[in-house]
Amino acid sequence: MKRVFLLTGLVFLFSYQFSFSCTIIVAGKKATTDGSVIVSHSDAGPDCRIRVIPRMKFPKGAMAPVYWGIQDPQQPLDSYGDTLGYIPQAEETYQYIHSAYSHINEFQLAIGESTMSQRDELRVERDNGKQIMTVEQAMVFALQRCKTARSALTLITNLMDTYGFLPSCGPESECLAIGDKNEVWILELFSVGPDWDPSSGNPGALWAAQRLPDDHVAMIPNWSIIGEIDLADTNNFRASSNYQQVAIDHGWWDPASGKEFVWKEIYPPVLREWATSRFWLFHGLYAPDLPDLPDRWTKDPFKGDDQYTQFVEPLSIYPFSVKPNKLLSVQDVMAFQRSTFTGTIYDKEMAPGWYIPSDSGTLVRSVLTTPFPTIETRKLLKINRRRNVARARGEYGMIAQLRSWLPDAVGGIYYLYVDNAYTSAYVPIYAGVTDVAACYKRWDKEKFDENSIRWCVDFVDNLLYLRWQDAVKDLHAVRDPFEQQIFDNQAAVDAKAVELLSKSPEKGNEYLTTITINRMNEVHRMFRDLRITLIEKYTNNKQGI
Repeated sequence: MKRVFLLTGLVFLFSYQFSFSCTIIVAGKKATTDGSVIVSHSDAGPDCRIRVIPRMKFPKGAMAPVYWGIQDPQQPLDSYGDTLGYIPQAEETYQYIHSAYSHINEFQLAIGESTMSQRDELRVERDNGKQIMTVEQAMVFALQRCKTARSALTLITNLMDTYGFLPSCGPESECLAIGDKNEVWILELFSVGPDWDPSSGNPGALWAAQRLPDDHVAMIPNWSIIGEIDLADTNNFRASSNYQQVAIDHGWWDPASGKEFVWKEIYPPVLREWATSRFWLFHGLYAPDLPDLPDRWTKDPFKGDDQYTQFVEPLSIYPFSVKPNKLLSVQDVMAFQRSTFTGTIYDKEMAPGWYIPSDSGTLVRSVLTTPFPTIETRKLLKINRRRNVARARGEYGMIAQLRSWLPDAVGGIYYLYVDNAYTSAYVPIYAGVTDVAACYKRWDKEKFDENSIRWCVDFVDNLLYLRWQDAVKDLHAVRDPFEQQIFDNQAAVDAKAVELLSKSPEKGNEYLTTITINRMNEVHRMFRDLRITLIEKYTNNKQGI
């Protein structure tokens, strides 16, 4: 199923399947190894080009355009699509980093996104409703105008109430993880159908928000996680004025029934396995003692095909958040974003079709075995379609590390990867940077570009298929030391940046910009060189054709 978006004369195809690819992981400041707040978003939108939008000033009374098309990678960097309407402009906007989904600003405000699902009756599309506010546009407005998670939550929900939530993926519901250096809020947005009129005075969206406890972690796998809502607890819950009434009007909940109003059981449709698999994996790793958690770890290559006896667990077993069995680090979140469900029933590398007789007569996995088999390979080897956390066509993703004890310019780190988290390299971009490397600003999906980091990573990703099991070791040999060196040198970089910032904010930001661009260019060189290594070692001329 595909939707066609008309964007400034271009036809942009956005796959329905792509909508259910984003994973959010968040951690409170007492749930991390260093006391930072973590907000992450994997497999973000199509426009992976990264650019820094500086502070701007506007005359009083100016109006800000509301765009449709922010995610389109085929338009120029300084174009954002069609204009659907206008809202009052701020007299000054803050610096932020722009992409398909803009994630972080200069004050360590960070936002992650995950498309969810909603009942058919709630859906609305651009051509059949009066709503104009997409979630990616609301994220931009929040990063331009807000310094804290709570102020961003207030702004986004006011925008949705006033101008109406217009889904741009699906057309489905959305979840935002809004964090600053002190706390995280989870905001879930559902649309209200095509009949809404802004002049009615009714909210243009259904929404609920819950605060993450400081010692907890949470994961959103394209599905709702908010359960019961206690609006008397104003420090931890917020909701739209219609959050129950819409359910009553549709007959989805009767207050006279005595049944509790459970948000995640009312507005989403029937639960999908793309969500339960990630729910299970996250809790299996960080809350393994959760009651009724199924056991899906296995070494049996046939277990993944044994769907007849597999449990289909209810959503109710998964809480909004958990106190993890160990404190999380940025590296832990990286590992989860790169997960391919190794050692579980979802592990595609364990599919029986990969096993071949060895010289000694035993069955071994082929060197071609990959956790990312193509559609044709899956057909040939009869491998199931269950999704990984990491995706071979993941566009880009991020981890925002927010540190209250440092100046904002250096305290906020935006760890970015492009293409596939499993094969790509993360590079840290500091909140104070004024620019990024040119290779991260270039991406035309229809034309190879040597100067585009996205194309270079994708090139390596494709070459790995020549002999995956061996070639991926060559990838790790150059990528993993690069990433480890970043963490090893972090304290020294922080200290120098703090020293420079205390003397001159301009000099401090210049230092952070220079080191960020140098690292981005190093990643670019790494993947350009790795292409040569892989083709020289694994050319088909050496594989006994």
